[in-house]
Amino acid sequence: MGKYVVSPATHPTDCGRFRASFSVQRSQGNGSYARVFRFDKTFASRDAARLFAVTQGWLETCMPQPSFRKALP
Repeated sequence: MGKYVVSPATHPTDCGRFRASFSVQRSQGNGSYARVFRFDKTFASRDAARLFAVTQGWLETCMPQPSFRKALP
């Protein structure tokens, strides 16, 4: 998504539902960074969890100043 690589993922829970997460990575010059976002919300299907992760990743990288950049030293 632009200058970032967003990788959505899903994870099965013990009760048969799914959790969503995504990672954001960027490499530029001598510096690179990666952040992982995990969500507590559960979904009935893997597809629903993946759609949520993709949407959240898109929203995060489209922000003028993404929250993962604010946490960088």
